[in-house]
Amino acid sequence: MQALLVVKLTHKLQSWRTLDPVHPSLETTSMNAEEDPAAPEFWNRRFRDQRIPWDAGAAPLELQNYLTKRRAGERVLIPGCGSAYEVRTFSQHGDDVVAIDFSAAAIEKARVELHELGGAVLLGDFFLHDFGQASFDIIYERAFLASLPRKLWTSYAARVAQLLRPGGHLIGFFVYGDREGGPPFCLRADELARLLGDAFHNVEDAVVTASVPVFQGKERWQVWKRTG
Repeated sequence: MQALLVVKLTHKLQSWRTLDPVHPSLETTSMNAEEDPAAPEFWNRRFRDQRIPWDAGAAPLELQNYLTKRRAGERVLIPGCGSAYEVRTFSQHGDDVVAIDFSAAAIEKARVELHELGGAVLLGDFFLHDFGQASFDIIYERAFLASLPRKLWTSYAARVAQLLRPGGHLIGFFVYGDREGGPPFCLRADELARLLGDAFHNVEDAVVTASVPVFQGKERWQVWKRTG
């Protein structure tokens, strides 16, 4: 199963590199970059204009509670990190955390927010960045999948499976709902389980009661364990 995942992901990465060399989702299209959520400029403009209703201004309680049950010193990745408040939370827990976003405006905001921890935040592409040979113990999700057009969701699932060690965990907040467009692009019931497939199984699932208004009634806190 592991070998099959690697073969499939290698094929995906080769396909991505036939697109834009900086970001794989920038296919040739008539859509203006400022109107395309697969383009960095879409998010740059929103951060610069302070149109960021998904930004909760702090790390959530669910994450803090989760970390009290885990050992420190794990390797953590936060893709699509935005303001990256959670970098401080993981760092204070004693974890080795890396955050990444392809929006320069988001990274600028995150580094101002994090001060001395700003070096943990990278400007780059989650799908193509070289994170080194060591696998991650945790990948933390908060509004990143919901920011991606659905055409990229299978690539997201494959990339997460590639980067997590067997036994590692995909954790965080997943947005569910019946909305057709986006962002946020909402998952349907059981859609995430189908996307992740046999590479993961769900070990925790709870309704989130303190969401920001744009996600109110749509978020679930979930933990998915990477199978061997």
